[in-house]
Amino acid sequence: MLVLARKTDESILLGDDIVIKVISIDKGVVKLGIDAPRDVNIIRSELIEDVKDSNVAASKGIDDSLLSQLSSIIKK
Repeated sequence: MLVLARKTDESILLGDDIVIKVISIDKGVVKLGIDAPRDVNIIRSELIEDVKDSNVAASKGIDDSLLSQLSSIIKK
């Protein structure tokens, strides 16, 4: 992991076309601006963890016999 120190209005570049700029720092909160092409997905890591947790919880409620039935339907 690369660790950089940046001040307000300073930036870092990722490749040729992604710029991450420190917009403000206030009470322990850092606001970042990200300039990237539209085809680059930018997702907060905690949202990915929430989706993973929801998927695991949802899958625990599925009956194995139901999965077998669905599998046989799909194979036809």
